[in-house]
Amino acid sequence: MKPTRSKGVLALGIMSGTSADGIDMALVQISGRKASLENFAAIPFSPRVREMILRLGEGRLVTTGEISQLNFLLGRTFAEAALTACKKFRIVPSRISVIGSHGQTVFHQGAPVPFCGQRVASTLQIGEPSVIAALTGITTVGDFRPADMAVGGQGAPLVPFVDYLLYRSQRVGRAALNIGGISNMTVIPAGAEIKNVFAFDIGPGNMVMDALVRRYTRGENAFDRDGAMARRGILLPGLLEYLLRDAFLRKLPPKTAGREQYGEKFVHSILSHPESRGAKPEDMVRTATIFTALTILDAFHRFVAPRATAAELIISGGGARNPMLMAQIESGLQGVRLRDSGDFGVSGDAKEAFAFAVLAYQTLRRRRANVPGATGAKRAAVLGKVCYAG
Repeated sequence: MKPTRSKGVLALGIMSGTSADGIDMALVQISGRKASLENFAAIPFSPRVREMILRLGEGRLVTTGEISQLNFLLGRTFAEAALTACKKFRIVPSRISVIGSHGQTVFHQGAPVPFCGQRVASTLQIGEPSVIAALTGITTVGDFRPADMAVGGQGAPLVPFVDYLLYRSQRVGRAALNIGGISNMTVIPAGAEIKNVFAFDIGPGNMVMDALVRRYTRGENAFDRDGAMARRGILLPGLLEYLLRDAFLRKLPPKTAGREQYGEKFVHSILSHPESRGAKPEDMVRTATIFTALTILDAFHRFVAPRATAAELIISGGGARNPMLMAQIESGLQGVRLRDSGDFGVSGDAKEAFAFAVLAYQTLRRRRANVPGATGAKRAAVLGKVCYAG
């Protein structure tokens, strides 16, 4: 898409997900209640920065100094990516009214757990927004999740507000499935008001598949392109049965997941399973792919179908490009029409960055933008912290 000259506000959304593959940048034109994607770019992290992000995200031993240093380094990295995107989009930064930066999640505990004699929930996204604002000269909104958690929510998912704006239909009930590192689903019944929308994290999207591919290719490949590796393998039924016993999958929404549930420790448990020993890499990746598909199908039938009619499933995220994964999902959802998010004007790759541009715009106008039916919050809240450029 090319930038338009129509009246309205330009916002730039910055997103880096749980896979830490890189930085997604979405340029969004907002006029009143309408928003349109004007341009999109993806900028990879340097290998050293990505390695440090994954160290923190996996809960490996790091110092508070390293966390602080990475927070500011990522702020600079996001700012540089924003300026690079502006050059690519052929737009001067001064034309952009606001940046919305989700930040890089390095810890997320959405439900309270015992800590220091009390029960505490917390989240931490780094990539200092003050640095982004200073280096770009653009007012920046960051740290979106804590405001939802402060009113009893789990801090995620936050994209359902934008799913509602994009996909609501008076006649057709829809569900929006995003398959990123973690898979999540938003349900928008026909004719829904925002209070009728509900959403939840399903479980591992690409995270487990990608981790196995990186391990077996010794880092040469980051993911199973076109599902080619999985297609060459066979299913390991004992391992699949073990994976499907994971307690998170049966937990009732609202619920959130991340590397804390499906990161390095989970992959290690897969590799330690008796059926994994001596198994071919292709068999392991195929089993992980089918596992991911079955978690999505089970979530739809267990949590969505009893509450709402969803005639269409709108799919986004990197998993949408895995033909084997998509075939498995389609075969288990007879009577449900699968659609690409690009059919609605925002490509699957751009949707999350698009969402945080819109959420930042809402924040500047002091408008509430969480969805209590998605996060479990007691009430709606204005999200994010505003950092002014000067």
